[in-house]
Amino acid sequence: MDIETNAFNVAYTGISPVLTSEIHITSPFEPSKPPKEADPKQFLAIWDTGATNSVITQKVVQECGLNPIAIVNVHTAGGEALSNVYLVSIRLPNKVIIPQIRVTEGTISGDAEVIIGMDIINRGDFAVTNKDGKTNFTFRIPSIECIDFVKQQATVTQSSNQPHQQVGRNDPCPCGSGKKYKKCHGQ
Repeated sequence: MDIETNAFNVAYTGISPVLTSEIHITSPFEPSKPPKEADPKQFLAIWDTGATNSVITQKVVQECGLNPIAIVNVHTAGGEALSNVYLVSIRLPNKVIIPQIRVTEGTISGDAEVIIGMDIINRGDFAVTNKDGKTNFTFRIPSIECIDFVKQQATVTQSSNQPHQQVGRNDPCPCGSGKKYKKCHGQ
């Protein structure tokens, strides 16, 4: 059974201290119905695994014409505060869409106007690598496997002790996803 996933990748030329991506925000919509807005607003987002929920700034609220749906007490590094809650749809890179999600309004330092928190990150598979001094982060939704570097290390160690076998395009992918190699790592 093939599972349809949506994914994107962001690559940096060096080691990045912050993971960012361009995203688009619109009023909330049903996944089966395309948004009526012809021009969703683009913003810079920080991906923050330390943030429980996603956050938008007052600028996002104003530019998107959003109306609050609730007020909640939020806990931040600066303490506790009351914050407006909005229902939005977020389009991540490569048309990865989160159609209806509650976000809180807050202050974000730097150039970013959005924080992507664990409420979005935990919906999929998220990985960060820093090979050859270059940061790369990738996100896939929905989650389709447990990424386990300890298991991968054991598999690499095992396979390096065995003669190398060529994987055919229609063979199962050696990563263990259950997909054919051509639909997985053979792309």
